[in-house]
Amino acid sequence: MALVEVRDVTKIYLTGESMFGGSSEREVRAVDGVSLDIHEGETLGLVGESGSGKSTLGRLILRLIEPTSGTVRFDGRDLTKASASEMRRLRREMQIIFQDPFGSLDPRMRVEDVIAEPLIIHESISRESRRGRVAELLKAVGLDQSAAQRFPHEFSGGQRQRIGIARALALRPRFIVADEPVSALDVSVGAQIVNLLKQLQKNFGLTYLFISHSMPVVRYLATRIAVMYRGRLVEVGTTEKITQQAQNAYTRSLLQATPEISLS
Repeated sequence: MALVEVRDVTKIYLTGESMFGGSSEREVRAVDGVSLDIHEGETLGLVGESGSGKSTLGRLILRLIEPTSGTVRFDGRDLTKASASEMRRLRREMQIIFQDPFGSLDPRMRVEDVIAEPLIIHESISRESRRGRVAELLKAVGLDQSAAQRFPHEFSGGQRQRIGIARALALRPRFIVADEPVSALDVSVGAQIVNLLKQLQKNFGLTYLFISHSMPVVRYLATRIAVMYRGRLVEVGTTEKITQQAQNAYTRSLLQATPEISLS
């Protein structure tokens, strides 16, 4: 059984459209009937151009937004029917790394408090224990323990993303949605973050949904690749099959349009 099972998930937004002084509602299918499985211990790369619906799908899987229809199961449990208290328990096992390391960290909080916030919300542990856990997490993501007493604005973009990763790891989750975590970084720093994620997966036994518009990054990190276009999945397969024997014309265009980059 897959760790995450997505079945016929759809998300429809209604937008107001002005027309000759009047208005009408128009349906926008951000995600349109998507089904896929994510297996424990793997990295599923979800790739597509901006506006394809991939980030919306990631948030639907975590139930950060509600689907219009369809179901999402995590470890056999139906998230779409889970109560608020059930979702609170399940959120310990599912976390997200956001795209923007500049906007996803509260500038008024010290790094120690940023990383410890999930522990404060979900675990009843002493302040000393929280500090010890923060120190462990900083070390795991390659930052010095002294970073704990500093503020996010004192760090570079890559360092801020490491702080965001540490926060995502705080509750020892099993599954992480990494929503374009390197797209706001330059290539060399992004490569360091990708390699960090790969190492953390081995160290912590993580399962990833890695969302990106970069086929080379996904090719390097992912076990399997799912290609999304206009809210739909157009192709899913092993990394080798997708990159060497792509069946869909859109997938082939992504492969041809993105230059190779060095990540190792």
